[in-house]
Amino acid sequence: MTGETQARIVDLTNLDIAYRSGDQIVEAVRQANLAIAPGEVVAIVGESGSGKSTIANALSGLLPDNATIGGGTITVAGEDVTRAREGVWRALRGRVVGLVPQDPMVSLNPTMRIGRQIGEAIERVRGHRGRSLDADVVALLEQVGIDRPELRARQYPHELSGGMRQRVLIAIALAGEPELIIADEPTSALDATVQRRILDHLERLVKDRGISMLIITHDLGVAADRADRVLVMQAGRIVEQGHPDAILRAPAQPYTRALIAAAPALGKPLFDRRRPVAANDGREIFRFEGVSKTFDLPGESAWFGRSVKRSFQALDDVSFGVEAGRTLAIVGESGSGKTTSLRIALGLESATSGRVIFEGKDISKLGWNAFRPLRQRIQLVQQNPFAALDPRYTVYESIVEPLQSFGRHSAQELEARARHLVDRVHLPRLALNRLPRELSGGQRQRVAIARALALGPELLFLDEPVSALDVSIQAQILDLLGELQRDLGVTYVFVSHDLSVVSAIADRIVVLRRGRVVEAGPAGEVFGSPKADYTRELLDAIPGRRA
Repeated sequence: MTGETQARIVDLTNLDIAYRSGDQIVEAVRQANLAIAPGEVVAIVGESGSGKSTIANALSGLLPDNATIGGGTITVAGEDVTRAREGVWRALRGRVVGLVPQDPMVSLNPTMRIGRQIGEAIERVRGHRGRSLDADVVALLEQVGIDRPELRARQYPHELSGGMRQRVLIAIALAGEPELIIADEPTSALDATVQRRILDHLERLVKDRGISMLIITHDLGVAADRADRVLVMQAGRIVEQGHPDAILRAPAQPYTRALIAAAPALGKPLFDRRRPVAANDGREIFRFEGVSKTFDLPGESAWFGRSVKRSFQALDDVSFGVEAGRTLAIVGESGSGKTTSLRIALGLESATSGRVIFEGKDISKLGWNAFRPLRQRIQLVQQNPFAALDPRYTVYESIVEPLQSFGRHSAQELEARARHLVDRVHLPRLALNRLPRELSGGQRQRVAIARALALGPELLFLDEPVSALDVSIQAQILDLLGELQRDLGVTYVFVSHDLSVVSAIADRIVVLRRGRVVEAGPAGEVFGSPKADYTRELLDAIPGRRA
């Protein structure tokens, strides 16, 4: 083995990995070559199914039982681990390779305190116990930027924010002082500002310790901001690699060019004033007037057996409106009041004060039965297409369910309406007989949109409708929404934490922070000359705009 090869922390050579599913063989990685030097940050970019996570699992010894390495070699820290047994990987995991998984709510044990989970990782790798272990846990929590580490160590995962939980996963990955950190979509579920803080901190830790990092992501903007070298994967193959600047300015492959074109933050203005919009008459269809919402929290015990009532102000005097045939985007971080606004607008929560106006009528005091007829005119597209559809229903059954619920149409009319709607959202008619598990994420979201359109609503609320999708699929869904608005004249209220996403669709923007409107106006003004510091912070946090 040459000295150059020994110096690499990772060396993949002509690697082939396939999965067996019944009688079928799916080739996940084909002829992959990857070398990572000490201290180097490498990013692998591609859509779902491109093979990114398979490479991450191969480098951490976590390939599932139905995976087979058909050819090539995997070398980690100079050791050939292509077909290594679990005992070999246990010696490498933590000490040489640390993994930061994607979803902290899945990766953390909900029944164990944070300190104990980090302590287990330290004890397994370093063998520390007792007070020394407690001190190590607190030190790690401090290193990953968590405030009040002694308190956090005693808390459970559900008591921490999403950003804090992600930092805990980073602390666990750093527990064994590894030479390589593999970060598998480490911030995909986080707000842009939290994402930036996590990645900034991870980047500083990597540089301070002189270790290597492999970032797995579908977001080319994240890769461009953070990596020394970017690899682009498509259908199991590495189709292009190089310095981020070279990849962005002169991509060699059509697939890379398509990824760049699909990312609104890369290489073009965020707001395109030439975007075609539907004609409208300036009539306002929906309005919040001074809406406030206060939630009562569980009381704290006090003297003489009484409890002190506490409350939380989720919305504070919020006002905004949207014209018919236009798109209003409500933007803000988690906890800003977006979801509460949505629930009040849909009649699922009542406002503490203020009014909700739809077509000139105050609907804020309507009960469930009185609100039900309005559900034919107001519909919702939910955030997660994987959870929004009943897994037992075919696409046809999901689409016609709202029509049947309101007692409309004969069997022939239902079938005709379903065929029209799948045509409308650009799905093949054969999809009508499929179950959700047989569809991709983008196809499921198209089904959810078709179902929301079934009753011919005038107003559509969209709750983070593309946050769970790859960048290129996001672009397709946003294009579809624009087409539907132009053709049908439907009005959108688009809820998102991502300004780069709403730039592709919004006419007006409302920026919420801690339940208050900090900025509102036409999209061009908000993007071109933001007035609030918080809005500028959100814009600065968009991946791919550091340069």
